[in-house]
Amino acid sequence: MISFEDFKKLDLRVAKIVAAERVEATDKLLKLHLDIGGEERQIISGIAEEYSPEGLIGREIVIIANLEPRNFKGIESQGMLLAAESDGVISLLKLDEEVPPGSPVH
Repeated sequence: MISFEDFKKLDLRVAKIVAAERVEATDKLLKLHLDIGGEERQIISGIAEEYSPEGLIGREIVIIANLEPRNFKGIESQGMLLAAESDGVISLLKLDEEVPPGSPVH
């Protein structure tokens, strides 16, 4: 269990995928270029087995925007996307309607 105060530290935001590409020499990683409301970020995510880069362009996702950057295969990831997993299959969270990039998630 975490406290509500700890939960409030998370900066959850809507991000729009503007470009996506496979990370070389991996089967699982994609590099996503995101618009998070006037700021561009990139996130490395292990969703390449379920999603093609082309199929993600224009999609709105939810990210943790204030996570410390990490390197994957020498590429900086500037956040983390939110997804569900069931029986090894990953499914991205999706919004019911279009929301401007950068909008906070409560």
